Amino acid sequence: MKAYAPVYHILVLAGLGACNGDGGKDTTDDTDTGATATTAVEAVCTEPTELTCVDEIISDLSLHDDLVADSAEVSDRVAGDDFVTTIDATAGGFGNETANPWVYVKFTPEGAQRVDIDDETALDSMEWHLAARRFVLRLNGGSSGPSCVGAAAFIEQSYEDLTEVPDDVNYVYDDFYSGDCTLINDASGLDGSPQVALGPWWDYPGCVETTDVPFLVQLEDGHVIKLRVEQYYTEQDSCNNDGFPSGTSGMFKIRWTFLR
Repeated sequence: MKAYAPVYHILVLAGLGACNGDGGKDTTDDTDTGATATTAVEAVCTEPTELTCVDEIISDLSLHDDLVADSAEVSDRVAGDDFVTTIDATAGGFGNETANPWVYVKFTPEGAQRVDIDDETALDSMEWHLAARRFVLRLNGGSSGPSCVGAAAFIEQSYEDLTEVPDDVNYVYDDFYSGDCTLINDASGLDGSPQVALGPWWDYPGCVETTDVPFLVQLEDGHVIKLRVEQYYTEQDSCNNDGFPSGTSGMFKIRWTFLR
């Protein structure tokens, strides 16, 4: 079982602009059982680390200090041992993302919880694990935040077959700034499309296709979840099977569970 550092894919503008829908605040589970973090583990980090490229990330990723995505829906349902979380990262629709804040999420034994925090405050906070806006998923670590949340992509494994945490797993952090704080874009070539650890969740054969690549994500407290992005469009099959974007874009559906 081998973990891989992120692989980035070519993305062009056309497929990112499927129609936008409204998101509401509604966090629910549909059963009383689900994934839990049961194993005692050692924390990876307990104190925030000061970021070195604060001014640059605020500018490059259009971060806000006066807006909170408190109307964006983050909701859960339980499917067997997994949580399936829907995150409204539509950010006002295609082309409007820079005027809207990121959605911040924390993974807990009770499910994913939205963290109502503005973008600039999030740069000093360990209270969130994942931030979403349009097609970009950031983790709280490395270039993205002051914590130590990292991920490993298992490109040769399926989500179902990834049942334990390997001893030699290599977690990587979001890494999108050079030593002089120049933004490192992913292979899409788009401005504001940073090199992030969860990059391999998508491919672009003509629209934003989900790859089904599973990840292990290590949280700051040492617990580990496995995660797979299953939806970017509300009609994802139209893209994956036919090559055409359809439905609302930026409506993530993420399947995840604690492995440690």
